[in-house]
Amino acid sequence: MATQKVSPEDEDALFKNDEEDGDLTPSESESEEEEDDEDDDAEDEDVSALTENQRRMLYIIASYTKPSLADQDKSEWIRRNALIVLIYEAIVGGDPDNRKPPVLEYDYAPSSQLIEGRRVWLNVPHEGISDVDYLCEEGLVQVLKMASDLHSSITAYQVTSKGQQIVDRLSKIDKGPVNELVYAPGTKDLMMVTWEMDETVTDGTGGTFHLVNQKSADGYEYQSSITETEDVSYVSSAYIPLCLRQGGRPTLSNAHRAHESAAGEMQIKDVLDEVITLNSVSVIVSEFMPYGANNMVTTNDNLGSQQRVQGGLFTPSVETDKVATKLYIKPGMTKVDILDYSLSNHVNFEAEINEPEDGGIVQIEQFGISLNASGACFYGMQIEAVQDRIRDGISLDQLSRVLVDVQSDSSVVVDTIITKHQLDLEKLIFRDDEENRSKVKLIVANEIVPHLLAEEYMDKGEYENELRQVIGDTKTAYDISEHDVLIFGEEGLMLVGPNSRHHEPLLCSFLEVMNIDIYTRTFYQRLFFEVDLVRQMKSRVFNADSDPDTVPRTRREMAAASVHLTMLEEVLGYMQEALEHVHIPPEPPESTGRQLYTRLDIPRMKEELSVRVRDLQKIMKGAWEEFQILREVTNNARDAIWFRLNEQIQDNTKLLCDLQEANQKGTNALEMMQISLGGLLAFATLDRVTGDWTVMDTKWASSLSNFITGSPAW
Repeated sequence: MATQKVSPEDEDALFKNDEEDGDLTPSESESEEEEDDEDDDAEDEDVSALTENQRRMLYIIASYTKPSLADQDKSEWIRRNALIVLIYEAIVGGDPDNRKPPVLEYDYAPSSQLIEGRRVWLNVPHEGISDVDYLCEEGLVQVLKMASDLHSSITAYQVTSKGQQIVDRLSKIDKGPVNELVYAPGTKDLMMVTWEMDETVTDGTGGTFHLVNQKSADGYEYQSSITETEDVSYVSSAYIPLCLRQGGRPTLSNAHRAHESAAGEMQIKDVLDEVITLNSVSVIVSEFMPYGANNMVTTNDNLGSQQRVQGGLFTPSVETDKVATKLYIKPGMTKVDILDYSLSNHVNFEAEINEPEDGGIVQIEQFGISLNASGACFYGMQIEAVQDRIRDGISLDQLSRVLVDVQSDSSVVVDTIITKHQLDLEKLIFRDDEENRSKVKLIVANEIVPHLLAEEYMDKGEYENELRQVIGDTKTAYDISEHDVLIFGEEGLMLVGPNSRHHEPLLCSFLEVMNIDIYTRTFYQRLFFEVDLVRQMKSRVFNADSDPDTVPRTRREMAAASVHLTMLEEVLGYMQEALEHVHIPPEPPESTGRQLYTRLDIPRMKEELSVRVRDLQKIMKGAWEEFQILREVTNNARDAIWFRLNEQIQDNTKLLCDLQEANQKGTNALEMMQISLGGLLAFATLDRVTGDWTVMDTKWASSLSNFITGSPAW
């Protein structure tokens, strides 16, 4: 076949025509190929920049979420609690009856989380949450914050288009293990996380998470072990800061028994990566509780502070048979020894928990308790040993398990000695979840290993994740001296260094303010929860015509709401008094103390709390106004019902009168008919008896007949 030679002019013309037709020149085509290669290289770099855990985490989120493709479509998000459950199951290998190799390599530690208005202990993988935060920072995942009807916020996550591009390029090595976790075996049905609450259990384990295939009637399902907190063996002694003591003997030490924990077992299934350890650790867990002088007198009476034999054994059991000869008490009593007290102001005592533990677990649990009329409650513990670590080298992973016991057991102990009215107030504020109420944690240690600058602990990595296990999400960290570091967390703070114990008055004052702050948040939610109930009752009363039982039921609920508002107003008074009694120590003269005083900033916190409490008083007044409106609306609805009822009675009475008149007329007509029928019957009887009898045979009838027939008219 012959070829045609193209001149340079014709070649230029062809290229020009190609450009006009939208085709690319060779140079442009090469340039686009280079750009595509650069884009591919950039995407490959994005994938390779993520760790294996982060890639798999991104794929898990992408499996459960979907952005909306049109204005009418609903986007899909995954809730934070559900994601935590999935991360935990990825760590332990999924179904306990068919464990698989771990999908994610993270540590986890127990943390108190809010689930449907109740606090539940969950094994939270803080490293996993940190990786989720990293994905959000990189724009691969977006966060949604939504308010709930319980006046708390809900967090949810969704993969972004940028994140989806990376997911599409993931290999089977990353996707395969995740698919085995998130999909039901042999199907493409996603396993959904569900929560089942057990109202009968109030120790923070009252419920379970389940992973369920909801697309099948008899679908695959298994229960997660995320709510099963793990115990460790430890030995502790009572610890009460000297600034809280007012005489009395010193606390006893269990240091001579520290070796006993080494012989005990621990239930931790995961292999822990210890990054930070502490030496000579003291722990204080604190809270605010409505108290006052009279309640303190009753508490001292309950403890037997003024008796010859002080203290004794206490149990949370409640006896109903008050005259029986014997008492039968389950194991799990607390031994109390009074240290010092003033009848209406405070009491300090040691509490030794004698709770039966699972086989092999050794826990010698003794902590000091300081209760004050201002409402400040402190529960202190000196860690003598955890497992085989005696006094020093205490792992934060193991310490987090110890803190679970301190928080739970301190609530049980103090709830057995406070007054019933105080317990009723706590039940109201925490909505029958008072055993799991939030507390502030203070961790004091003589040394932290490794010792770094404060900013180095806030690395958004392994150091910060370790700290999260004991003080919650970290906020800030400061160097208050060359050897002392102060770290703030969402659930408390940590002060480590050789001078840490010299500042107990400042730390206790800070805890006192922090406790009121947390209690104020809880009170705010509880108050608006009650206001919502009042508004719901009001809207129901407006539709009272549809249900005749609405007003009586509402009046019963109003009685309960009135009691609740009265108790809330009382608690608000206790909070205001507590703020007035907060003592702020003077600024220390040494540089370390001044630095700590500045960082804690207690005067500013106290002033802000005073403003918030005054604001709550306004809201409280508004709540009573809402209640008064509800009362008026209910009374109006009741009056309207009575008015309509009276109208109906009046109409019914008039109708009865009309019926009575009609009945009377009918009776009269019936009597006339009876007379007529009686006469006819009499005539018929005579006719039958005589045979030919007729009225015309009578004289009068004959005369009448003759008269009629003889008349001209006839």
